[in-house]
Amino acid sequence: MSIESVRAFFAEKAPEITVIESEVSSATVALAAEAYGVEPGRIAKTLSLRVGERVVLIVASGTARMDNKKVKAAFGVKPKMLGLDEVADITGHEVGGVCPFGLKSPLPVYCDVSLKAFDVVVPAAGSTHSAVRITPERMAELTGAEWVDVCQTPDPA
Repeated sequence: MSIESVRAFFAEKAPEITVIESEVSSATVALAAEAYGVEPGRIAKTLSLRVGERVVLIVASGTARMDNKKVKAAFGVKPKMLGLDEVADITGHEVGGVCPFGLKSPLPVYCDVSLKAFDVVVPAAGSTHSAVRITPERMAELTGAEWVDVCQTPDPA
């Protein structure tokens, strides 16, 4: 029912934002880009990490790669990705649909500066077939996210 928690989140906090659904899977950056007709960088992927005793979510551009040194500098400890079995239990969203909206319980959310390259981004919306179109600034505002620089952006080759 994860998509329902995301719908409820937007109904309460931003009723102008509509959850969009795709007939095809959008569980990976490449699939999501194809499903929603955008370039992969515009997909806002959500990484579920354990940093010390805390679990945090980092939302980044689909083409950005997490930089462990930058994450360690920002959070003081080496990050560890949550195990597949932990993700749904902690966030309430299945892998491939994890997003910073409608979480099972509140988690700290961080938006990587890689998102600022885009006027609109497309994060998942709680399932492997749903998403929203939103400005990075609005996403950060709605989720109470802090901006961080914890990714490497790919070389434009």
